[in-house]
Amino acid sequence: MGAVRRRVAAYHHARKRMVQELAERGVSDRRVLAALALVPRHLFVDEALRDRAYDDHSLPIGHGQTISHPSTVALMTEALELTGGERILEVGTGSGYQTAVLAHLCGNVYTVERLSPLAARARRILDDLGLYNVALQIGDGTIGWNAEAPYDAIIVTAATPQPPRALLGQLRAGGRLVVPLGDEESQTLVRYSVDSAGLVEEEVIGDCRFVKLLGKYGFAR
Repeated sequence: MGAVRRRVAAYHHARKRMVQELAERGVSDRRVLAALALVPRHLFVDEALRDRAYDDHSLPIGHGQTISHPSTVALMTEALELTGGERILEVGTGSGYQTAVLAHLCGNVYTVERLSPLAARARRILDDLGLYNVALQIGDGTIGWNAEAPYDAIIVTAATPQPPRALLGQLRAGGRLVVPLGDEESQTLVRYSVDSAGLVEEEVIGDCRFVKLLGKYGFAR
């Protein structure tokens, strides 16, 4: 038991260090930092990689997918400008880590994952953490989840070659969509904002690197 307690304490200190480093690097939204401090990232990676869970690196989670850098999760979450109570669509559940961060910041998260094994693992971890405000669906995230629309914000956690028009159509007025655009060689993180008249404003956040988003409105393979 003593060894288990020491390991839990080590994860706690590593997570605290990670959050402090993110703040020093410019993450300023206190709610985002607080959510990152609450979510045990080591639970979302394979046990063999847990000692690296709080380093600012992406890590493999199987099936050719990765868990994003903590700094990337912080950047994308901050760009959503959440204040609490929102309905969020996440395209690409993956490990479930980004999902868990969102669950601490909004009212409800609707997340779509293409790969059944990843979806099942993420669902189990989210339930173990008591994050019951997350609804998870297996399917093509590029078409969104129209039955639960409209959303206050949408986040896409894989790169798509073109602006996701189907997803923009599921945003409510005043909503925001954050998505990586580009190909395997060059990607840019973009935020789209929809005003009350339905006009869409595009803002480039910066360069990024994600796996490809597969689906009807993403990459074929």
